[in-house]
Amino acid sequence: MISRIEKFLKDYNLITEDSLFAVGFSGGYDSMALLDILNKLSKIYNFKLMALHLNHNWRGDESENEAQNCAQFCTSNGIKFYTETLDENEKHTETRARELRYDFFNRAIEKFGINALFTAHTKSDTAETLVYRLIKGTGIKGLQGISPNLGKIYRPMLNISRSEIEYYCKNNNLNPNFDSSNNNNNYARNFIRNEVLPKFKQINQNYEESFNSLSILAYEEEQIIKEYINSLNLYENDKILTQKFKNLSPQMQKRIVYEIYVKYDFEYTQERILNTLKFIKENICAKSGKKCSIDATHWLFVSEKYIEVLTPQEKNENRVKITTEGSYKFGEYQFEISKCTEIPEKFPKDSEFKAYVEIKEPIDFELRTRREGDRIRPLGSSGEMKLKKYLISKNIPNHEKDKIILLCKDGKILWVCGYGLNEDLKVVNKCTHVLTLKKID
Repeated sequence: MISRIEKFLKDYNLITEDSLFAVGFSGGYDSMALLDILNKLSKIYNFKLMALHLNHNWRGDESENEAQNCAQFCTSNGIKFYTETLDENEKHTETRARELRYDFFNRAIEKFGINALFTAHTKSDTAETLVYRLIKGTGIKGLQGISPNLGKIYRPMLNISRSEIEYYCKNNNLNPNFDSSNNNNNYARNFIRNEVLPKFKQINQNYEESFNSLSILAYEEEQIIKEYINSLNLYENDKILTQKFKNLSPQMQKRIVYEIYVKYDFEYTQERILNTLKFIKENICAKSGKKCSIDATHWLFVSEKYIEVLTPQEKNENRVKITTEGSYKFGEYQFEISKCTEIPEKFPKDSEFKAYVEIKEPIDFELRTRREGDRIRPLGSSGEMKLKKYLISKNIPNHEKDKIILLCKDGKILWVCGYGLNEDLKVVNKCTHVLTLKKID
């Protein structure tokens, strides 16, 4: 086992001195074996190690005792230990537990500067996952099982069985926690583990290897499909181009909807996928767009131009002062104002996020997002109008309006970046400056 985990670290080029590794540590057999092995390897390769324990707080004193046992194991072995306890009012569901666990992991990665975080998923977990997905109605992608790597999260024990782990713990005098909730067959995964998989074993002693082979085959098939999807050039800035989507076969349209659910890790069934596809088809010609709930916190937006998932976003209240020529960072964008040295043969379209202007006063601008009461005098117009009305005239979806970056002076909107200029910046005598806005790669 030690040699296989060591090989995993080398295969992913993770072994470097002074790296900080962390283990998602429940104190059960799998995570205790993994933490013990990595602790031994840390003595050889000089990486730092810590354990992350999330107390789900589902089982009162039992949960508290498990947390204490985890802390004691780490103290005895010189391993840094960090724990958090969930609110007892959190929903007691497998899905919610998983969401909170990975939120905890990702926050810890950021907080401690962790280079790699390891979870103790095993060959047995892969089998459970495949059966669970089959029951739920998965596609080929779901048959790939558990990924060995996702961002900074790694799973080095996917080729190790639970029986091997139990043997390791026994031989190394480890005393793992026993989670009594694992016997509660009201949880789907527990039922699969305790009731379904033993039936598979009666038919085939090596069923885990069979599931592993299926996972590998599914991965290979999925790569072929992915290459084909990439060749379609369906996406622009993570948005699906509606016109290209319309031209796909019904089967491929369904597949693309499935990709949406998988990408964002939304819970799905075949019925949900078909209902979402129906919504897209019904609103695919909507100029201003329509949206529907696709998850507790996400919406699917459909218009004649784009199909996209709307994620929860806080309104950007940043303000950036512009006082000289140069480059300025605003969120994920770079704004640049430079002197005009050459007038182009053809002025750029508004959508090109570039504008040639005449600035008659000293530079004293600011970049910001919209506010209530904003007004603009559009290029070619004799009077002002509400910015809200102007954006409506441009058929800009509501969810995009608060993201638009504005160049302003004394409360007046001079440039709606990507959509149009104020008459005050119109080139009358001489082009003095060039304005550009680019997304930072």
